[in-house]
Amino acid sequence: MSNEKFFHVGELSAEQPATTQYEKSKFAKARHPEPYRFEVNLSAEAGDMQKKTGVVSVNIPGFSPVKLYCDEQPPVGNDTAPPPLAFFSAGIGFCLMTHLTDILTARKIQVDSLKLEQRIVFRTNLGHMRDHGYMTDGGCDVVETHVIIDSPEPEEKIKDLLDEAENGCMAHYALRNPIPWSTRLVYNGKEAISRSGE
Repeated sequence: MSNEKFFHVGELSAEQPATTQYEKSKFAKARHPEPYRFEVNLSAEAGDMQKKTGVVSVNIPGFSPVKLYCDEQPPVGNDTAPPPLAFFSAGIGFCLMTHLTDILTARKIQVDSLKLEQRIVFRTNLGHMRDHGYMTDGGCDVVETHVIIDSPEPEEKIKDLLDEAENGCMAHYALRNPIPWSTRLVYNGKEAISRSGE
């Protein structure tokens, strides 16, 4: 048997996310010039220590629901799966790459090599300041993205490719723009907190 560490990241799910607090929307095709609107739904459950499982699904036909596993490092977790911020960070980078590859294919832009490197700096007092009586607090200081392209195309064409991809990338939009948000706490079946903002 191999001594290599095995991370259980996820698998296809036979079930859709089970939501009880809101109605999932059905996908509706848009008519020109209206944009497509779709949603990603997640239902997640806490397990032992920091283990979490979640079923996530995109409501566009053809996307299968996926069961994902999540954990944290010792001593709070068991390091059996990626932590939440790894999924979050990878999602940002992969979303931009999806738009880059989609646009270069549609525009017939020749690209010999496409790579992305990304650094995101997070901050938290979890694990040290809380021991001194502080409330848990966290934040994000910077998202730094490096898109590395080798191509025989003119430089302006590649610059336009990145501009269009960044403008089309929904994950980057969410990072760069204030968006409406809301959080509700349902405690023993009763709403205890409801807050929102932009």
